[in-house]
Amino acid sequence: MTVQVKICGVSHPGAVTAAVQGGARYIGLVFYERSPRHVAPPLAAELARMVPTGVRTVGLFVDPTNEYLEHVVSQVPLDLIQLHGDETPERVAEIRAAFSMPVMKAIKVSSAADLDAAEAYAAVADRLLFDAKPPAKVAALPGGNGIAFDWTILTGRTWSKPWMLSGGLTADNVAEAIAVSGAASIDVSSGVEDRPGHKDPDLIRGFLKAAGR
Repeated sequence: MTVQVKICGVSHPGAVTAAVQGGARYIGLVFYERSPRHVAPPLAAELARMVPTGVRTVGLFVDPTNEYLEHVVSQVPLDLIQLHGDETPERVAEIRAAFSMPVMKAIKVSSAADLDAAEAYAAVADRLLFDAKPPAKVAALPGGNGIAFDWTILTGRTWSKPWMLSGGLTADNVAEAIAVSGAASIDVSSGVEDRPGHKDPDLIRGFLKAAGR
């Protein structure tokens, strides 16, 4: 089985080139101003135009308004909307219908009980993403915190929609994460950065190689 990889939070052309040449299937652009990976739509549009056919461009949003979504999608050619906030299943369905685009919903996980919400989202989203829940009482981002969760809680689990594994993945642990969780798709952000918000092309290439690309 070939694992599909998403390189999320790219913000410069070198990162896009390394990801595409290394075999990434998804390129993620972050539209969340609190994140060091945030890109403004004009730059995001330039980066998205570098992505070839066959590689999907994903826009990551956190509890966006329809107005902000329209502001971005009217400028940036996206293939998939990723919702990484506290969006309810109803809100996910509303966004999917309003923008006629596939939607991936992030589920924040720290224990097996957190997986109980997944099926309600699977009913309205096109894909799921399981990411580590941000630490409590810390000014953490909704994602991209470099934190992993216990992958064994995913072992043998199935859902009605495709899913992706995220959270604390690096070149050193990605093969184990895939083997333990059974993930067919994985997402990395901070694990290929040399400083917060800056993707290192060599780390991207190393991660993709470790993931079997």
